[in-house]
Amino acid sequence: MPRRGRVIKREIYPDAKYHNVTVARLINKIMMQGKKSTAERIMYEALQLMEQQERKDPVNILEQAIKNATPLLEVKPRRVGGATYQVPVEVRPDRGLSLAIRWLIKSTKARTGKSMAEKLAAELGDASKGQGVTIKKRVDTHKMAEANRAFAHYRW
Repeated sequence: MPRRGRVIKREIYPDAKYHNVTVARLINKIMMQGKKSTAERIMYEALQLMEQQERKDPVNILEQAIKNATPLLEVKPRRVGGATYQVPVEVRPDRGLSLAIRWLIKSTKARTGKSMAEKLAAELGDASKGQGVTIKKRVDTHKMAEANRAFAHYRW
């Protein structure tokens, strides 16, 4: 992060199949060691599995899952005097989206199952219904922010 100036955000282009930027961001986050075609195959298989199971548009299910997983509050450490306080702050929309995607991928990898596509489809389905590990992570983050509400005046 530069000390002066602003970081210029790269424009992320929509994916080829669904023409959706969120799907493209998820593909980029799944990608490991530059293997984008493998990440695309995993993502598209997961969306196809979700479509077969739910009988709904998979992109809408994905959007709902990310909306449910996006945190509104988080805590940031602030050093005041000799003490470090966990200060609750509101989450910017772009950071909330990246946190939700990160949590979804992490909880997908932690699941037991056959393939990554099946695990991703199951995690996205759970998150769209408001349950699962990702939603628990969001609730825990909100609880921590609520518990440290007394330190909100240290926000600057």
